[in-house]
Amino acid sequence: MTDAPDRLPVPSYDRLRANTPPGSSWGIFQLDPERGMANFAGPPQVRTGAATVTRGVTFNLDHALDAFDPPMARARQAPRHELLSSHSESFDDVLHDFYPQASSQLDGLRHRRASGYGFYNGTPDNHIGVGLPALGVQRWAEKPIVGRGIVIDIEGLLATEDTPLDHRGGPALDVDVLDRALAWQGESVQPGDLVLVHTGWTRWFLDADPNRRAEVRDARCATGFRQDTRFPEWLWDHQVALFATDTFAVEVLPVDPASPFRHSAPEDSGMMHQELIAKLGIPLGELWDLTALTADSHTTGQWDCLAVVKPLNMTGGVGSPANATALR
Repeated sequence: MTDAPDRLPVPSYDRLRANTPPGSSWGIFQLDPERGMANFAGPPQVRTGAATVTRGVTFNLDHALDAFDPPMARARQAPRHELLSSHSESFDDVLHDFYPQASSQLDGLRHRRASGYGFYNGTPDNHIGVGLPALGVQRWAEKPIVGRGIVIDIEGLLATEDTPLDHRGGPALDVDVLDRALAWQGESVQPGDLVLVHTGWTRWFLDADPNRRAEVRDARCATGFRQDTRFPEWLWDHQVALFATDTFAVEVLPVDPASPFRHSAPEDSGMMHQELIAKLGIPLGELWDLTALTADSHTTGQWDCLAVVKPLNMTGGVGSPANATALR
């Protein structure tokens, strides 16, 4: 065991299997439980991240709010932007039909409920509602998620192995590829890191012709990590504070027919989101723009950065635009 940020022991994922619900971190974080695994990024991690900034360059990690229009998720859409004016020298904005998770976004801890158990840390259902603060994304706005970011370039690794990703087919990535890519880069994940995984999927999707994008949307077919118990184990045992990718859902879609979560997450057809969000409490980033940051990594040989993530300060928000920045 290692020590948690609030000085309590952090058990291995193997020990979490015996928890209720199995594989959950419920009760582990005592001082600020509603931040979940974001607690792994505390003052020491902020100082470590700050030490990586030597050139004073910044990288935006968010695509535009209307970049994915129409969006991959049918229930979401790009906002309609209207300018308002009270007189000739004044303008204000209003966004109509604004879905905070339609573009580069962060899943909050009320985004998923663990089937048969409830929301993270056993938060009662009647605490989850509009205007109620429990598990809202404002917990990560009041205390932003900041620390050492580490880029893991899966697209780059697989290109060197002559097995490039065919995003049209929505390939499933095994968790082992994370360690292979880190070894290829000469890097490792440190406790409290914000892990930024580059596959090239969003760039491929946005650059594709409209017919190809429509095919992908209609099939809900997207590159991502295979549903596997080793994936939450990797995140927890590395004490990752945030896990973000440039893919649609972090995990592969459609769900792998062999998913071990089909029984525990029947409402999600075996997706890992319940395991990751409702049980572990990890902030999940989706559809992030990691292209320029990854290119800079190849140019400079620097894979780490100071990562700053501050979602909307929206009381009771389910998710939010990532509002993510990397500095080097």
